[in-house]
Amino acid sequence: MHMEDMHHRPTVALTLGDARVALANHKFAAVLLDQQMPDGYGLELLGEIRSRAPDLPVIMITGIHDAALPIEAIKQGAYDFLRKPIDEAELGRTLATALGHDHHSGGREVLAEERRHFPRIIGNSQAIIELCKMLGYVAPTDSSVLITGETGTGKELVARAIHQYSDRSGPFVAVNCSAIVDTLLESELFGHEKGSFTGADRRRQGKFEIAAGGTLFLDEIGEMSPNLQAKLLRVLETRAFERVGGTETLVSSVRIITATHRDLKQEVRLKAFREDLYFRLDVFTLHLPPLRERREDIPLLVENLLARIRRKVHMAVPRVSEEALDALCAYDWPGNIRELDNVLTRAVILARDDIITAPLLGLMPPRDELAPPGTGAQPPMISLEELQQRHVRAVLAHTQGHKGRACEILGISRPSLERRIARLARPPA
Repeated sequence: MHMEDMHHRPTVALTLGDARVALANHKFAAVLLDQQMPDGYGLELLGEIRSRAPDLPVIMITGIHDAALPIEAIKQGAYDFLRKPIDEAELGRTLATALGHDHHSGGREVLAEERRHFPRIIGNSQAIIELCKMLGYVAPTDSSVLITGETGTGKELVARAIHQYSDRSGPFVAVNCSAIVDTLLESELFGHEKGSFTGADRRRQGKFEIAAGGTLFLDEIGEMSPNLQAKLLRVLETRAFERVGGTETLVSSVRIITATHRDLKQEVRLKAFREDLYFRLDVFTLHLPPLRERREDIPLLVENLLARIRRKVHMAVPRVSEEALDALCAYDWPGNIRELDNVLTRAVILARDDIITAPLLGLMPPRDELAPPGTGAQPPMISLEELQQRHVRAVLAHTQGHKGRACEILGISRPSLERRIARLARPPA
């Protein structure tokens, strides 16, 4: 009835078999295809439609909570992907665009068996659906991808998913640019020849060679020194490099995916990051929303993380009380999914009576509960420095003094944390 109200002439098929008959006997302008059908899955028919009528736009629809599905659908050639309950305005816009433009297909068949054991992107929020659709578009290409987002949002997981759905024959190799000192990072990336520096007792391949035919993921690219930025730019432009101390020119066949929690545009303005390299990396950007902007995904994340924690700690996983789940959904998660994983792991270890209660989570109360007596919900105005110091104290208390986890949550380096701790110990002026 909605299609008729939009002045379309719809044909309804309640099974894949009926749909095949209709497609064989009539010419259609577009197809709205549900995934869960009585006699199979919509993706099966999508493949048939793409092979027989490659210009016919197919809009996939599902109510299933599986973030891999939009990636599969887009990669196999779906025009778009909508989730239930259907937003009629969104459907109208999508259908109008599909009917007004030629459909472009760049998808290839999915190797489902190989992908069964890869970590999955969890979530059914609109933000995650849109992310997965964009991932499905870019994965089959050779385009460089820049992944942005706060610390702990899962940037490496997304990079692995891009590689997973790219069908590249080589391996996925990850390098954290902030975890390796600058003098060693060059050797780590490009390799070195025997005798090129003290301790180089043999030739060593770099990650560009190891990742041949695959994907090289450079995490925290914003931490890379200007000298290495220039060398990386040369590789991106010429696909050629030399090992440290070597003269042989090697050709790179890797796909580059980079990630950062920094605002690279701001870093460029501050002359802390090369503008020409930024434009080379920023061909296709995927932004990962922080957990506080997709709270509806938290129950799904909790369920999946608990299953993983069970395998990690070899313990029976207790159920989460309703009050604990409410607390998890209300918390702001400055450390995002990584912090959620840590909180749940600690709660599983401490839980008794097969239940995780709210106190076991150790989460800070909402901000309005932190206000001093007599001030209502509005805390007194304090300096930015004092606010930062209070947050550092809170994070250290949450991690029970574990500096490595505190650095992950705060998104700062270990030396930076040490400086802040030293300032905490100083008496007030």
